[in-house]
Amino acid sequence: MKKWILFLSLLLIIAVVMFSAILSRIPVGDRVAIVKLSGVIVNPLPVVKKIERLRRDKSVKALVLRVDSPGGSVGASQEIYRALERFKADGKPVVVSMGNVAASGGYYVAVPADFIYANPGTITGSIGVIIQHVAYRELMEKIGIKATSIKTGKFKDTLNPFRELTPEEKKYLKETITEAYEQFLSAILRYRKGKISEETLREVADGRVLTGEKAYELGLVDGIGGLQDAVDKARELAGIPTAREFFVPEEKTLIQKVLGGDLEELKLINSYSPLFYLMSF
Repeated sequence: MKKWILFLSLLLIIAVVMFSAILSRIPVGDRVAIVKLSGVIVNPLPVVKKIERLRRDKSVKALVLRVDSPGGSVGASQEIYRALERFKADGKPVVVSMGNVAASGGYYVAVPADFIYANPGTITGSIGVIIQHVAYRELMEKIGIKATSIKTGKFKDTLNPFRELTPEEKKYLKETITEAYEQFLSAILRYRKGKISEETLREVADGRVLTGEKAYELGLVDGIGGLQDAVDKARELAGIPTAREFFVPEEKTLIQKVLGGDLEELKLINSYSPLFYLMSF
């Protein structure tokens, strides 16, 4: 009896493999992929992997990135930005559809798109860089807790919450975020040149948020519309009006589904020093 069960199991496995191979050879037609980017941008890998996989998929002729994000860490936003550049380099258009909010890093990742749509009331803009520092020294002293740092350089424990920042550290941090800020502006002007002047950009790139309509007036987005408008534009830019749309599914483990969170993001947050996590778009 056990032998028969084993034999039937093997037959089933072979049948599944063969069926999968047959399906993989069936042409699926031209498609427009829709990828969602939601929440704080900390771990770029899931989105970057999806974009890279879609770039190699010959049936995918265009990409719509649906952004609903208030921003996130600098490096993570830049990785997604670069992934979209690579996608476009293969001659495939990218269209961004801004949802409720696409601000700061959420705007940064949208910039390489061939066309950016925002809803009239989308919250966008917030162009700038921030590092926050909270000092707990006085509170810790009241409850009898002291902290000591053994470090190899004077800046190694910058943003240590158990002490105040020194004037030298404040100067150093200001220089650091100014450099990241200039990277932000350069990234925008690379793709928005002719749509917004550098002078105008610098005037509004002071951290203020903008509605989608105001962003359109300024030239930070290309049109007012929703997700379906973005899909139609992607079809138009790809020159394939009959391309069918499909949502790229979220990829979460069983544990992530049960806990309702992204464990990988938590691991990334815990692995960063205060400086490199808290410097964000």
